[in-house]
Amino acid sequence: MSKARVVVLEVISNRLSVTEAARVYGLSRQHIYRLLSRYHQGGLDAVDPRSRRPASNPRAVSDDVIAAVVLTRKQLVADGLDAGPVTLQWHLAQQGLPVPSTSTIRRILDHHDLITPQPRKRPKSSYIRFEAAQPNQCWQSDFTHWTLADGTEVEILNWLDDHSRYLLCCTAYPRVAGPDVVASFTTTATIYGLPAATLTDNAAVYTSRFTHGHNEFERLLASLGITQKNGHPGHPQTQGKIERFHQTLKRWLTPRPRPTTLADMQSLLDTFRELYNTARPHRALPNAAPQPRPTPPYPKPTRPAQPSNTSASATTPSTNSANSPCATAAACTTSASDAPTPTPQYSSWSPPTL
Repeated sequence: MSKARVVVLEVISNRLSVTEAARVYGLSRQHIYRLLSRYHQGGLDAVDPRSRRPASNPRAVSDDVIAAVVLTRKQLVADGLDAGPVTLQWHLAQQGLPVPSTSTIRRILDHHDLITPQPRKRPKSSYIRFEAAQPNQCWQSDFTHWTLADGTEVEILNWLDDHSRYLLCCTAYPRVAGPDVVASFTTTATIYGLPAATLTDNAAVYTSRFTHGHNEFERLLASLGITQKNGHPGHPQTQGKIERFHQTLKRWLTPRPRPTTLADMQSLLDTFRELYNTARPHRALPNAAPQPRPTPPYPKPTRPAQPSNTSASATTPSTNSANSPCATAAACTTSASDAPTPTPQYSSWSPPTL
């Protein structure tokens, strides 16, 4: 039995007066009278200690905002889009609702069992972030795998601007080969201008430095005066932007029906590219789509002069049945297989370490 109940029972049973009860139990007479008032209004239960929590909180998140957070999260996950607290903040602002902090949104998601526990990850502070200073200063490229409805595997080749995160090209191939990379790069450069540098991994379609040779893509970059950068083997974090993009792409593709043909696959990729460049909020920008993209201000590299008695032969890009802007633009691939070109300068590159 609580002390407040004992005092009230002593007083109402006339065993102690209010003054005596205050002296014996160390309470003020005002507090004992307050307890008696509560007793007469609500019985013994009313004299127990009350919560000090405020009756209302003007800063509390409204039920409408909580419902919007939960519904938006479920919808984004179903659509295969990013649905983290930062992204949810952007969507709440678009709906004209009050925007709580990311920690509040995280608590709401956890309360509704919408967060899947994950093992402890490497802290973000341990990574050294880098970014090109302006568009067309550096392009990142890589390809990833996907399967059609019948289980046929296709490969998706992507080009991403390091500064603006603009998805320059996203094309499906039965299998990415060296000529496909050259054709895709040349066509993309025809549309957006030449980059000052490229950053890729060490796949054979990008570099032959580990086999002590030069492939067609390396000779093309050298002839155009474009710096070629390759990450260290076994360290994909160097190409983190394009690697993270693959996660976004596959998350979007997963809830959708598998395409039956390569052309259907390309149509799906074109839809995603439009969404990615114009509508989807990008956390690195922050929370703005890569569009509108400024006109590339970076000066285009000049092609070194070739000897007058030789000429580079033009080769036709490899055939791709997909109807992609990256695959159908009228552009010829310059091949240096028959013409002397500068020796490629390899640059095994990674962000500086502290």
